[in-house]
Amino acid sequence: MSLRIAMIAAFFSVPLIAQVAPIPIKVVVVTMFERGEDTGDAPGEYQLWVEREHLDRVIPLAAGYRHVRVNKDGVLGMVTGIGTAKAAASVMALGMDRRFDLSKAYWVVAGIGGGDPADVSLGSAVWADHVIDGDIAYEIDAREIPADWPTGIVPLRKLRPYEAPVRAELEGELYTLNPALVGWAYRLTKDVALTDTAAIRTARARFTGFPNALKPPFVTHGDTISGSTFWHGTRMDAWANAWARYFSGGNYMIAAMEDSGTMQALTFLAKAGRADFGRVLVLRTVSNYDREAPGSTPAESLKGLVFGNYSAYLPALEAAQIVGDKVVRYLVEHWAACESTLPR
Repeated sequence: MSLRIAMIAAFFSVPLIAQVAPIPIKVVVVTMFERGEDTGDAPGEYQLWVEREHLDRVIPLAAGYRHVRVNKDGVLGMVTGIGTAKAAASVMALGMDRRFDLSKAYWVVAGIGGGDPADVSLGSAVWADHVIDGDIAYEIDAREIPADWPTGIVPLRKLRPYEAPVRAELEGELYTLNPALVGWAYRLTKDVALTDTAAIRTARARFTGFPNALKPPFVTHGDTISGSTFWHGTRMDAWANAWARYFSGGNYMIAAMEDSGTMQALTFLAKAGRADFGRVLVLRTVSNYDREAPGSTPAESLKGLVFGNYSAYLPALEAAQIVGDKVVRYLVEHWAACESTLPR
C-alpha cells in the first residue's frame, strides 16, 4: 500500500511543479563584465545597476556566465562575460530559461567601448542604429596585400575589400535595431547631463583637429562595430568606418566586443518566440578613444589601455547607467502602455 501511495504522490507532483508561473520580465539589462562582487567594491558594468535599480533577488543561471538578479519592478540584470561567444551563450541561456517570461521584455544592452574621436568625446553615450560584426571576414596580413587594397580585411564571399554589392543574404554581419525605438530612446535621453571631469578634459584636449572629441560628454546615436578582437589605432579606425559604411551605409562611432553575439542570440530567440527583437536597444559609452592621439603611436596608446588606464572608465560606467536607466524607468513606470505598444 505504501508503494502505491508513493507512486500516486510522484505522479501528481510533476504537474504541480510544472505549473509554477514564470517571472514576468519588463526589461532585461545586459552588461558584459563585473570586476569583483556585484556590490560594494570597484565597479564594472553591472554594479551600478545592481545598487541603483535594487536588483536584490539573486537567481542562479547554471547555463550562463553568472547568476542573474531581478527587482520588484520586473527588471532583470545579467552579466554575459567578455567576447561574442560568451555573450551569445549567456543570452541564449537566459532566453531559453522557462523560469522567466520574456515575451514582452525590452532589452537594454549597456556597456563601455572605444569611441571614434571624429564623432564622440570621452564619457559620451551612443545608441546603436546598427550593430556590425567585425569578425566575420577573410583577412590577409596587411604587409602582403596588393598595393591598391586599403586593408587586408575582405567581406566574406568577396574577392577584395568592400566589393559591391553587399551580399543579399548576410551571415551575421549586420543587425539593424528598430529605428523607431532607437529614435525614441535617443530623444528621451539626449539632454541627460553626463559626468565631465578634469581628467577627461585633459585627455580629450590631446585630440586637436577632432572637434567632436573636444566636446564635453553628450548623447548621440550611430553604428557600433562588434568583435572579440580589441583593436586600436588610426588605420583600424579607418577600417571600422569603411566597414560600417559598406554594410549599413551608416556612421561608425564606437567599438565593443560582445554586441553581435548578443544580437545573434536574440535573433534566434525571436525565431523561437522567446524574445521580441523589435524591443532591443544597445547603448555603448566611451571609456577611451579607439585610436591614438595626434603625436602618439597606436602601440603607445594601447599600452595604457592594456593596464586598465581607460581615460574615462568611471564616467563611462556612470553614463551607461544613468542614460540607460532613464529608458528603463520610463518603460517600468509606463508599463500599462509599453507592455503592448512601443513608446514613441
